This record gives sequence, structure tokens and C-alpha cells, in this order.
Amino acid sequence: MGRRRRILVPEARPALDRLKRDLMEEKGLASAEAEADRPLEEQVAGRLGIPLGQGDDGRLTTRQAGKVGGAMGGPLVRKLIEMAQEKLAEAGHEGGRPTGM
Repeated sequence: MGRRRRILVPEARPALDRLKRDLMEEKGLASAEAEADRPLEEQVAGRLGIPLGQGDDGRLTTRQAGKVGGAMGGPLVRKLIEMAQEKLAEAGHEGGRPTGM
């Protein structure tokens, strides 16, 4: 929510944001059409029953913030690991080393 990690490949930010939104839509925690004007974090918090509005981060308990962050971060990390493993497996089958790692 308020904390953002520095992205290692800045050009990847739009793709990561799309992936995060797609994953949240798959889980039913966000809606592209109905709430397109609301930030993703607010949509997820609302679906989880956590009162989060613009600038309300300071009023959340640690448990509430963790519930929203975990619901968003967990699936994203799992998907990114899955994608990396697939890329490594492809490189392994071709007998070469993965590029950029």
C-alpha cells in the first residue's frame, strides 16, 4: 500500500501492474469495468471488507494492511516464480544458460 519497492527493470512496471490487476480479477478481488476509476488497492481492500480510501493508510491496523498486501502480493509472487521457473526450464531443455540471470 504505502510502501513501494524499487523495481529492477523500470520498463517492466506497466506489465507488472497489468499482471497484478489480472490476478486480482481472477481471484474476484478487483473489477476492470465496474471500478476502473478506483486504485487497485482500494478495490481489493473493499472486497476484503477493509475500509480504505484515498490517503487512509494511517488508520489501518497492521492486520488490515497485511490482509490487503498479502492478498495482492502473494499471488503476484507465486506467478512471478512460476514464470521464472518456466523460463529456466525452457533454457534447460535447450541446453543453454538463461540470458540476463
